[in-house]
Amino acid sequence: MEENHFHYNDSHNIKKMVFASLFAALMAVGAYIEIPVPISPVPITLQTFFVLLTGAILGARWGTISVLVYLLLGIAGLPVFSGGSSGLGMIFGPTGGFLIGFMFGAFIIGYLSDRLGTKNIGLNIAIMLSGLLVIYVFGILQLMNVADLSLTQAIALGMVPYLPGAVLKLIAAAVISSGYSLDK
Repeated sequence: MEENHFHYNDSHNIKKMVFASLFAALMAVGAYIEIPVPISPVPITLQTFFVLLTGAILGARWGTISVLVYLLLGIAGLPVFSGGSSGLGMIFGPTGGFLIGFMFGAFIIGYLSDRLGTKNIGLNIAIMLSGLLVIYVFGILQLMNVADLSLTQAIALGMVPYLPGAVLKLIAAAVISSGYSLDK
């Protein structure tokens, strides 16, 4: 008689792999959904929205893996970054810090969600805010470095115009992910 070696953990990991791939694809699709910002050449996209959801729903490990897959696809040349851009140059360019920040933001959101849960919307908003701040720190620092801007200039160009959209995306992601986890 042949023994079945497929266990719950196997199916659970497959489920997480599938969702990690799905969220990587959603981040890519979100990069194409653009809202122009009159004072900036960089539009508002839904990438950040999906990064926030990824961390909250997949947790620290799989959320980070999902964003890493997304980044690697873009680095490899697939047009998954904002405006259909791709390549290593995007990572080292003025907005590359935001892309790298996605990975760390998803990790922080996932880590806090794993430990504190996502049932309380207020707490979930605070968790999302912490991840968003991490994304902005990476983004602003690289923008300062690459574009030779002061901190004030980088914040004025790389954060202030995007705050209204970021707040809406953060609240939507917090509400959607509230109480949801793949571990259930």
